[in-house]
Formats: sequence, structure tokens, C-alpha cells
Amino acid sequence: MRKIWHNVFPVLVVVTAIMVLWYAFSVVLNKNWAYDKSTRGGYELSFSELVADTWTQKKPHLPTPDQIVVEIWKTTVEKKVTSVRSLVRHGWITLSATLLGFVFGTCFGIILAVGIVYNKAMNNSVMPWVIASQTIPILALAPMIILLLNAGGITGIVPKASIAAYLSFFPVVVGMVKGLRSPEAMMVDQIHTWSANKMQTFWKLRLPSSVPYLFPSLKVGIAASLVGAIVAELTLSQDGGLGARILQANYVGATMLIWSALIVAAALAATLVALMGLADRIVSKRMGFSR
Repeated sequence: MRKIWHNVFPVLVVVTAIMVLWYAFSVVLNKNWAYDKSTRGGYELSFSELVADTWTQKKPHLPTPDQIVVEIWKTTVEKKVTSVRSLVRHGWITLSATLLGFVFGTCFGIILAVGIVYNKAMNNSVMPWVIASQTIPILALAPMIILLLNAGGITGIVPKASIAAYLSFFPVVVGMVKGLRSPEAMMVDQIHTWSANKMQTFWKLRLPSSVPYLFPSLKVGIAASLVGAIVAELTLSQDGGLGARILQANYVGATMLIWSALIVAAALAATLVALMGLADRIVSKRMGFSR
């Protein structure tokens, strides 16, 4: 019990500090509208009235956490899943593109990593380009990729998944290259003394050794894939998704809708990373790696 409390207490302190600062900044950022109303109404606001007004405005600059929770409840539980205002619907659209892009990016990243490790020419030529590809701002690249795919008749979820794959493959490549190269020279020499060929060395030594490096990369990759899907939805807003919801809410100045979509996106990312962490523990335990 004491150990659990020691783990939970720091988290509670941080969360409490964030909530206190959040409510305080809600007063600071929303006070101008409250003072403007009092000036036009010919009355003065006390501090308690100012706080009450800034925490209950319908279109605040910074909504309070409880307002965001209420908005999330309205757009998830109280809305039908088929409604265009349902965050469940938009979240599923984003999740579909995220998972498809993550699968594409992971497979491509693993294949590329194997080629880099086993082919010296690829290591010298491809790896620098892989690194350079991540220096291009995704906000500038996404519209171009989507435009090219649409010109080729590729529409729907695939263009969004391609952006998600673009962001997710890089950490997988880096992690897998390091993992495949992690066996010491002595271990490689030993398996060669057993007459193992390159394929056997890969399956029996290099691939198992890469698992502790792969799963941390997958955690980063799946979070990056979600970011890629949301960025793509800013361009393909007509298809829906959390990114489209954020963009549409920004047009009408609906800050509570923006924050509710952001919180749902953050919760979705945390869930995906947690599931990947669970898979990491299960696989590592079965393979005998300590976590």
C-alpha cells in the first residue's frame, strides 16, 4: 500500500498543480470579456463575481476543465454515434487512419531497417535520406502528398494513412537498426560456429535481440501516427475526424469544441501507447527479457 501511495502521490501533486494553474489562467484570459460586460451594464465586479463569470462564459478564451468535461459528455454520451457532432464518430475516423498508417509505417520501417543492416550500400545511401525526410515540416508536406494521391484517384482513408505512416516509420527504422545491430560480436561468432547462415542468424539472434528496442520505437511510432492522421484531417476536413473537428471549431471560435477534441485526441494517444506498453510487457516476459 505504501509503495502504491509513493507512486500515486507525485502524480496527484502534478495534476493538482496543473488544475490550479488552469483555473487561474482561465480567470486571467477571460477577464476582459467580463469587465466589458460590467462596463456596458454600468456595474462593478467583485473578485468573486469576476471568478464566477470567467468560469462560466459560453465562449471563453480558455475554458475551465469542468466545462471541457461537460462538453465531452455532450458530444460523446448524449450524441448519437452517427451524428456529425459526435466525438465518438470523429474519434473512430481518426483511429482508423492512425492504425492503418501505423501498420504501413511499421512494416515499411522494419523492412527498411533490415536492408540497412544487411546492405552496406543502403546503409550509406538510404539512412541519410531517412533522417533528412523528418526535417520537412509535415504541415507543408501533407497537402502535397494528399493532392498527388487524389490526382492519382486514391481517396478516402489511404491519403490520411499515408501521412500517418510517414511520421511513424522513422522511429521504427531507428529502433530496429539499433536492435538488429545490438548482438555483440562474440554472440555472432558463436552462432556462426554452429554453421548458421545469414537467415538463421537473423531469425535466431538478431530479430529476438531487437525486441527490447522495437517496442519503445512502436510507442513513439503510434503516437506519431495519430499526429499524422490529425494533420491530414486538417486538409481532408470534409471526411471528418478529430483534426477536422478542431478546424471547424476554430472557424466559428468554439474554443470548448477545440479543447474537447484535443483532450479526446490526447486520451486516444495515451490509450494506444498504454496498449503498446502492455504488449511490450507480455512479449518481453514470454521471451525472458526483464522490464
